[in-house]
Amino acid sequence: MEQRNTNVKVPLISKIAYGMGDVGCNFSWMFVGNFLMIFYTDVFGIGMGAVAGLMLFSRFWDAINDPVIGGLSDKTYTRWGRYRPWLLIAAPLTALILVLTFWAHPDWTDTSKIVYMAVTYCLLVLGYTCVNIPYGTLCGAMTQNIEERAKINTFRSVSAMIAIGVINIITVPLISALGGGSDQRGYLLIAVIYGCIFAACHIFCFSKTKEVVDIPEKQKLSLKTQLAAVIKNRPYVIAVAGQLLFGLTLYGRNADALYYFTYVEGDAAMFSTYSLFIIIPSIVGAALFPAVFRMTGNKGRAAAIFALLTGISMLVLYFFSAADTPAMFYLLSALSQFFFSGFNTAIYAIIPDCVEYGEWKTGLRNDGFQYAFISLGNKVGMAIGTSLLAAVLEMCGYVANQPQNSAVISVIRHSFTTIPGILWIITAAVLLLYRLNKATYNKIVADIQERKGAELH
Repeated sequence: MEQRNTNVKVPLISKIAYGMGDVGCNFSWMFVGNFLMIFYTDVFGIGMGAVAGLMLFSRFWDAINDPVIGGLSDKTYTRWGRYRPWLLIAAPLTALILVLTFWAHPDWTDTSKIVYMAVTYCLLVLGYTCVNIPYGTLCGAMTQNIEERAKINTFRSVSAMIAIGVINIITVPLISALGGGSDQRGYLLIAVIYGCIFAACHIFCFSKTKEVVDIPEKQKLSLKTQLAAVIKNRPYVIAVAGQLLFGLTLYGRNADALYYFTYVEGDAAMFSTYSLFIIIPSIVGAALFPAVFRMTGNKGRAAAIFALLTGISMLVLYFFSAADTPAMFYLLSALSQFFFSGFNTAIYAIIPDCVEYGEWKTGLRNDGFQYAFISLGNKVGMAIGTSLLAAVLEMCGYVANQPQNSAVISVIRHSFTTIPGILWIITAAVLLLYRLNKATYNKIVADIQERKGAELH
């Protein structure tokens, strides 16, 4: 058996294709994160309490299916590799479930609505897991060159920021245009369009990428053995903690955003204006990560810097309003998104490097299993953020499609500014503990290659 060179330069088309995968992810998951909660409450007619309960329950479901899918992807052996086939098969099926999730039935009984919501959402989460875990793991399988991985993740993040910007700008107007006055019809047709984009992007990613990093074929590892190895991987534990805080902060704020512009600023259309102002800073901030990484030599340190500056920008944003002080509001929004986009690139660039550290430390390599817990951490954070928001809004007296009381307005406003601002600063403090720098990583990869070379001879 000949040892393959894994310290490879990745072709430009493969980097573009990998980035397109995250375009697809965001046309599904960011659409869900930003719009599903308000769709449930204001279009489908489901109560805040039921939505909060679903978000928490679904994370128990994630705790089961994420590690299972991660383990299965590690054990997948095809001529296309371990992770790429999942994109080809699971993406079209998940697109169909996305459409069913946004198929509202406001005339149904409350019980029927809740059952339909629970079934479709849990299936959607499973489908997304079957795509996103192999997709995220694929980056580490494309090369072991730390700078190439940084570039791949920059393509991913820039593509994601473009997709998010487009989604946030066009979705609210499209609901009106496609729905012809019916939000129910508007959301369904948008889900059809976004589902097709989701599937097409992942099929393109499948067709133009290549896996070069092998996992030992005969590894049969128990869950206990893999968990024990994960606990010994300090950079990975810090990355999981960062993803938990990331999910909590990002998705809680995203779920709040349309409520903020609808009920605090008084005009849902301002959400599209806001999104228009932040799209260019999103792209530039994401592209800045490689330069900050070169300066720091540490992806965790780079992520911490971006997180800190994001938090400060959001804290200051509290004192301004899109309606009353638009210049400062949109300037600070652009700044916070600029720094967030740099963070988004950095936090995902950390993950593949932790796999090499774990292999060097324990002798075990289980990319998919490790990425599963990264995904789970992010989703648990999302669940906590969105379910807490829903629960507190219900407790304060939220009523769909009506003027809100002062307590509800206060919760929505703080959830858009000060609360995420504080959480970003905490995230920065956690990621400062990440110690795996470029020099150490290169030594680790060299040690692993030396071990493998000795085994072959």
